[in-house]
Amino acid sequence: MTDTALRVLRRLETGPRGLTEAEAAARLAAVGENIPPRSRALSWPARWLRALRDPFTAVLLTLGLVSAFVASWGTAAVILALVAVSCVLRATGERRADRSLATLRHLVAGTATVLRRPDDTADPRVRELPVTDLVPGDVVRLAPGDLVPADIRLLRSRGLTVSQAVFTGESSPVSKAAADLPEPRAEDHLCFQGSVVTAGTATAVVVHTGARTRFAAAHPVPDHRVPSAFDRSVHGIARVLVRFMLLTPPLVLMAGAVLRGRGLETLPFAVAVAVGLTPEMLPVIVTTCLARGAAGLARTRQVVVRRLPALHDLGAVDVLCVDKTGTLTQDRPVAARSLGPDGHDDPEALHWAAVAAWWTLHLAELPTPDALDAALLDAAGPTGEEYDGLAALPVEPGRRLATTLVADPLGGRRLLITKGAAEDVLDRCDLPGGERRRLLARAGREAAAGRRVLAVAATELPHHPLYPGPGATGPRASLLTPADEHGLTFRGLVTFHDEPAPGAAESLRALTALGITVHVLTGDHPGTAARVCRDLGLEPGEVRTAADGTGPLPAGATTVVARCTPRDKADLVTALRAAGHTVGFLGDGVNDVPALLAADVGLAPRGAVPVARESADVVLAAKDLTAIGHAVVAGRRGSANIASYLRVTLSSNLGNVLAMLAAALLLPFLPMLPVQVLAQNLCFDAAQLAFAHDRPGAPALRRPTVLRPPALLRFITAFGVLNAVADLATFAVLALALRGPDALDDQAVFHSAWFTENLLTQALVMLLLRGGRHLAEGGRPGPVGWSAALLAAVGLALPPSPLGAALGMTALPAGYHLLLTAVLGVYAVTLVLARRRHDRRGTGRTDGHADGGTTGCTVAQSGKLHR
Repeated sequence: MTDTALRVLRRLETGPRGLTEAEAAARLAAVGENIPPRSRALSWPARWLRALRDPFTAVLLTLGLVSAFVASWGTAAVILALVAVSCVLRATGERRADRSLATLRHLVAGTATVLRRPDDTADPRVRELPVTDLVPGDVVRLAPGDLVPADIRLLRSRGLTVSQAVFTGESSPVSKAAADLPEPRAEDHLCFQGSVVTAGTATAVVVHTGARTRFAAAHPVPDHRVPSAFDRSVHGIARVLVRFMLLTPPLVLMAGAVLRGRGLETLPFAVAVAVGLTPEMLPVIVTTCLARGAAGLARTRQVVVRRLPALHDLGAVDVLCVDKTGTLTQDRPVAARSLGPDGHDDPEALHWAAVAAWWTLHLAELPTPDALDAALLDAAGPTGEEYDGLAALPVEPGRRLATTLVADPLGGRRLLITKGAAEDVLDRCDLPGGERRRLLARAGREAAAGRRVLAVAATELPHHPLYPGPGATGPRASLLTPADEHGLTFRGLVTFHDEPAPGAAESLRALTALGITVHVLTGDHPGTAARVCRDLGLEPGEVRTAADGTGPLPAGATTVVARCTPRDKADLVTALRAAGHTVGFLGDGVNDVPALLAADVGLAPRGAVPVARESADVVLAAKDLTAIGHAVVAGRRGSANIASYLRVTLSSNLGNVLAMLAAALLLPFLPMLPVQVLAQNLCFDAAQLAFAHDRPGAPALRRPTVLRPPALLRFITAFGVLNAVADLATFAVLALALRGPDALDDQAVFHSAWFTENLLTQALVMLLLRGGRHLAEGGRPGPVGWSAALLAAVGLALPPSPLGAALGMTALPAGYHLLLTAVLGVYAVTLVLARRRHDRRGTGRTDGHADGGTTGCTVAQSGKLHR
């Protein structure tokens, strides 16, 4: 049972005159300030320590310490500098999130008009107090433009309407009244913190403040943000690297000690192998790829990426959640049809509805026209001015209709026009029972088709003494009462639909072509939302309401979830992420902040409220789905290049490590000097900078690109073993073919041969394992091709050079190069065949792009996004 105003006042131990200053001070000390809860602020040192716990940062730190241990001071300095930069970026990102929550708290800051008494015997005084000082039991006054300062219960109200977009996401104001009403309008006497008074005045008592308000419940402070797709990918890869780095040195040391009697003397070599296994250029490649993509979006599409990893997450997005209003449709309804009583098109219904809308707007002194009234006036054009307006009864709590009384200046007739919900209007018409049921069924069919329905009825009233003729004056409020709304003649129905946003249909097709499922989360009616989707060519697979539950949404099919609150949107986004999807969310209001923070990528237009922009990872020039498509493609380009770098460098490095471990067991000397390992690693790393400037082909852009560590591990293991076999086969052939003073049992010759062979095989791997255009498939090499050629040239030219001599290498005999050419030719053919087999097996798998592959379904209508 709904509490009456008297019960609420008694429970709060207050009255219409408000609290005394002493009572308010005691309650403030007991319940605390009236501000949303805030998370505990961390100091900068604490933020740095948290950043160091990040697995990727831990890998970098370990690598820097290892480099310093082997006296590679330059490498150590660079890597430790990257660790510092990573910590700074992580700490500043968390600081930005704290500022976002602070902005949210400031939305409810300001002052409130409060009744307070100096003591029990004094009369109440009207005071302006900080909102933070409000306590339960305070009596406040509201006027147009005021922000509701707390959760309140109305005591008195006059024409009060408030905007509750902060909770519902719908921009249309709702009427409020102090009177107790039965379900489903039992909350019409309550207003909630964060709402805005659009019209009318009220006196109310504060019921809840601070963390107990509905505003705080709708915008909880997250304990921590769930790791994004980028975080999960990098963390998984970092864990794999840590295992390899911890495993490799002990294996080398044990092999040297057991089989060759070498112990700690092999430590520098073991450390060098561990350094060679790790992709030192990963942070540089990641930052460069994402920064280039973000700069291009800002320059060409006016899309601002506020957090670089969010661009990778955009490339991985497979589900995009959007609102209906303002995204798929324009933020206003449009009159669709005017139907007469017989169900056929009849302009009379639209005419009378527009006349009523015109005079309701003027006589009821509404601050802005109702959205449906504005649509009526737009569709009907100039109308209503040919009549004299006498009185109007607007929509109020408990009334789903509006009535206007006008007079015909020529004939002196008084016309009463009523428009509103079909059931309420038909109840006031003289109709047989069967006819009323038929008309209600027609209105129901229109509503089920996703259209809003407005019924119109009118009647002529007898002569009124206060209106003897044109120009008469009098107390207009007495001309019309709800009792006059009877015996009406039904004039017809006016239906409305939401006008699709320009370019929305084309943008949805492009997003679908990119493998992205669009879910519509809206506070609107489910039929209306489904109709909009169908008008845009997006067939919803399921239409549900938020009350049906927040279970998993079906994959690959558009779902419409209607009647969503902000909390519902955030819960749905969280459920999608828990099901393994990478989720983007587009929002622009305070009500969208929880979902923006819950998504992998939060997107907001430049015109969004400040707190939404501050919470978003990507800011768009406008609320435009086309811009999202371009941003997704840019993210996939960067992600494809990062994936290409990872699989090329890790598979090649793994192959080298396996070959070195095998050679260390077979040879009486170290297979390569530590300085040679580091020099080879430096040459390979420098060549791979080209991946940051590569342009992957269309296949790499057709599906979401996710760096899934398990799939990547399978790839690098398979091709790493192949690389190791090629290395060992090369040495076996050379050992059998070369004799005499140039034989491979000479350490300098062996080291030089391995150095050259490694760089040449790495150049082949760069060309044949990268994503997008492949040299073997007729694509142009581009930056990666030229870089691979340069790497091969270094591998051939360095051993006989003075620098090679300083590194302990020597010139190789001519026969070695001929044999090497033959072996590398066989390796290249084997690599191409293995790659094609891998791509065929990856086609159609959900993780086909997990390792940066280019497999996936062929997609049409997305070419202009790829250009």
